[in-house]
Amino acid sequence: MSLYPSLEDLKVDRALQAQSNQVTPRMAPAALTAPAAPVGQALYPNLAELSNYMGLSLTDEEILLNMSLVPSGDNTVAVPHAIAGGLVAPVTGNDVGLRRAEIKCGIREVILCKDENGKVGLRLRAVDKGIFVQLVQANSPASLVGLRFGDQILQLDGQSCAGWTSDRAHKALKKAGQDRISVVVRDRPFQRTVTLQKDSTGHVGFIYKKGQITSLVKDGSAARNGLLTNHYLCEINGQNVIGLKDRQVGEILANCGRTVTVTVIPSVIYEHIVKRMSTGLIKNSMDHSIPEV
Repeated sequence: MSLYPSLEDLKVDRALQAQSNQVTPRMAPAALTAPAAPVGQALYPNLAELSNYMGLSLTDEEILLNMSLVPSGDNTVAVPHAIAGGLVAPVTGNDVGLRRAEIKCGIREVILCKDENGKVGLRLRAVDKGIFVQLVQANSPASLVGLRFGDQILQLDGQSCAGWTSDRAHKALKKAGQDRISVVVRDRPFQRTVTLQKDSTGHVGFIYKKGQITSLVKDGSAARNGLLTNHYLCEINGQNVIGLKDRQVGEILANCGRTVTVTVIPSVIYEHIVKRMSTGLIKNSMDHSIPEV
């Protein structure tokens, strides 16, 4: 997870730190103390100046909504939500969508069991001498262990998958035993997450068609935070949206809170992975459940 989930978090965090340094300056030896900067030269000395930063409502009330409450004696004190490195994310806060969408850098092992029909609910695709998850069926053993579209399969039952064809990978799954199929996985190496903040009108600033991002709104959160066109939406707050109609994707976006984490993949890679897979299969079989964290 990134230290600053969005550019908005970075800006507001700097503002809070600058204001904190003005109120409680750090003590330093007299010989090392630099001349105090004139009031007004500090970065955003007053958070009131940020009340409508980049289209966001950043009033004191809004910021307090994203701060954790820490009991201190008989009183409860609001402090910024701390994340890795001791920094704060005063806009995003401890957002559950950010945790659901997290792409971990390491590898993990999952254990699959076949269902009563001898299936695991998984379709695989060879890409550049690697094997990747093409489809995870809803309510299948593969979905229950948390496999997702775009995950890379490194090993099946101890066998390295490097250089395998799609057919060989499916045959290996078919020949595997009923229980305890060991699968070593790398989380979605072709995908990345971008955390966005809705503006005062509830928009995050990108336009999509059939799941593909086609344009960015000038000065919108998507443009500021580095979202790119010619990418397909894979997940919204960790929920798979591949195969859903644009209207359904719009409803998911609308029902998200102020913070939205989107997971995207370059169009050329997406189209290669889903090649020869029918749109009906993607729409009707793909697991679109909300992952647990």
